[in-house]
Formats: sequence, C-alpha cells, structure tokens
Amino acid sequence: MIQVASSAPSTSPAKGRRRLKWFGMLKAMTCREVEASQFEQLKLKMATPSERFSDLTDDSSLLRGRLDQSEPIQNCEAARGRGFAYVYLVKEVVSDGDADHSEISKKKFKNSDNVTYALKKIFIQSEEQLALVKEEIHVSSLFSHPNLLPLLDHAIIAVKGAQEGIWNYEAYLLFPVHLDGTLFDIAKLMQSKKEFYSPLTVLQIFGQICAGLKHMHSFTPPYAHNDVKPGNILVTHRSGQLPLAILMDFGSTRPAKWEIRSRSEALQLQEWAAEHCSAPFRAPELWDCPSHADIDSKTDIWALGCTLFAIMYGVSPFEYALDSGGSLQLAIMNAQVKWPSGPNPPYPESLHQFVTWMLHPQPAIRPYIDDIITHVDNCLFWRTVVIRDSEGLFKWAFF
Repeated sequence: MIQVASSAPSTSPAKGRRRLKWFGMLKAMTCREVEASQFEQLKLKMATPSERFSDLTDDSSLLRGRLDQSEPIQNCEAARGRGFAYVYLVKEVVSDGDADHSEISKKKFKNSDNVTYALKKIFIQSEEQLALVKEEIHVSSLFSHPNLLPLLDHAIIAVKGAQEGIWNYEAYLLFPVHLDGTLFDIAKLMQSKKEFYSPLTVLQIFGQICAGLKHMHSFTPPYAHNDVKPGNILVTHRSGQLPLAILMDFGSTRPAKWEIRSRSEALQLQEWAAEHCSAPFRAPELWDCPSHADIDSKTDIWALGCTLFAIMYGVSPFEYALDSGGSLQLAIMNAQVKWPSGPNPPYPESLHQFVTWMLHPQPAIRPYIDDIITHVDNCLFWRTVVIRDSEGLFKWAFF
C-alpha cells in the first residue's frame, strides 16, 4: 500500500520510532560503507535540526522516522522516465524501548543479523512520473521469488515545490543489499582481465535469471520485465555455493501482451520502448513494430539471448555496430550477431547456437521461457549443451 505523508518540518523524532542512518550513496543497488571520517561528517549534518528534515508519519514499518533530505554525497543515474533517483546505503538504528518492534521487522524481512538496506530515493516532478512510480511499486509488490529483488517497504511523501502552492513528491523504496554488484560490473571486470566464466557457471547464472523471469511470465496476464540486461542483474558470490543471480528494477515491467491494430498504436509502442527498453537488448519488433501485431513476452526472450551472450563475452551481441560506426538498429533487425574470433574460443559452438535460438528476428520462432529452462536443466544434468542443427539433427558439446 502506498502511503503519502505531509512534509511538515520537525526538529525531534517521535519517541520509540526507528531511524535510518545514511551510510553512503551508491549506484545500481551495490553497496559499500563510506570511510569513518565521512560518516562522522554525515552524522553531524543529520544532527542539525532544520527544515531539510521530513517526518515520515505514515504506517510504513521501516520508513518511519526522520530522513536527512540534503544533497547526496555523489550523483547517481536518473531513473528512466520516473524522475531523478539516488540509491543510498542505510542502516536501521533502533532507539531505546523499540527492541520488540525491531524483532518483528527482523522476522518480517528474514534479516535477523544484517540490518543494512539499499534505499532508492526518487524525486518526482509531475503527475506522470508519480503514476510511473506507483506502478513500479505495485508491480514489485506482486512478485515473490528468490531470483527477483523484493521490495521490502516503501513510502511516497509530498514536498513543497519552489513555487507557492506547488507540491512535488519523493518516493522511498527499500531493498535488500547485495554487495558484489551487478552482472555488468562483474563482466566488465572479467573482460578487463581477459577472464571468462566456465560454461557450467554461465548456465547456472543464466538458469536463475530464467527462473525469476518465468515467475513473471506465469502470471495471468503474464508480465514482461522489458529491460532484462546485465546491469539489472545482481550477482552475489557465496562461499561453497553457486553464485546467486537476482533480477531487479521493475520500472519498465508491464503486462506482456500488446494488441497493435494501427500505425499510430505501433508508433506509440516504439516510443514507449525507446524510453523504457535499453537499446542493445531491445527486440526487433520494438524497433519497427508492424501495424497489426500481437506483442508478447517473446521480447524478454530476445533480451535473454542478448544477456546470455553478455554473460559469456561482457557485451551485448550487437554493440559492435556502435563501435564500428554502424547502425545498432540495423544489426538488431537483421539479427547480425558478431562472435568473438580467436584460436581458442572459451565456449563451444553449441552455446553460440543456444544464443542464436533466442535471437530469431521473428518472435513466433523464438522459444518460450519454459523451453529455455528445460534446455538449461538438461544441459546442467548431462553436463552437455544439446542443440539442433539446420537439418534438425541433434548435436552434443561436453563441458
């Protein structure tokens, strides 16, 4: 439930309420604590009563208390279409007499030891942006899956604008912390060191992404994520266990089915996709939509194929077009994948063909998410990649 509270100034927190300390600000839900000296400066800033504090008096269990609304330590990327956003690392500080409430929240969030969270703060400056944020909160609240980032709590507050009588909004979305960063971060680091995941690890990570996406596609009506890419996948490396992959950012998530029955509707979809779907991972039908088409979750399947390529090689399969001064749209429309060359390829040809299976320019020929998961499961069970060649014959590649 979205709670909206007034932003009346307050100089002292209500007794028994919990406070969230700002430890530092980070990008894309990856978190690290700031230096001790920076934290001391931050505490002094927080301790100064002024109109910069807002009292969140709604019923949100973790977002009650006062939050410092001064400028963040660093800039952060803007939330596409939803106003400017910053992500902070926050720690819950329980006041005296609030131990019982703390135990309740620990049980609720299954977080008995780690009381550090990622807090996404969105500055909203229009009714359209407000509607988009509310939709993101609604959609995020629908999902419950170990490979989808859960929204723990949220609040939207009204704040006075620069002009008299004008009110804007600020939204606060609370998420768990994952310290190892996104798949994009890790892939870039590995690429710089010329390192590669093993084929087995590639499939293990990819299978988890598919599992989270299947949860979304299984709703009635099904939901499409619409922005599957390495930058929206958190990866946590665990000692003695498989890496944990978690799909995040549901700001572009919508019901998967679009019925396009006119040229104007096709252009509207293309305009929406240009704003909400990252270009290197955007399906061909979202670049040039026919005037009569039924768009569905196969757009996510295309993005999955691009993401599998990126897990292996660190970039999307079509970014070479930008590097050479060509057209990204043309490369995508023609499904012109450029595979890295070299005498010792790190992955078997059958994995390449698995990617190609998902990157068919015709949506109807692409597999469904269940087909992909079955294929991954079989590969992991037999430690092989099994594909059909152009003549329909089965081929095996061991790893």
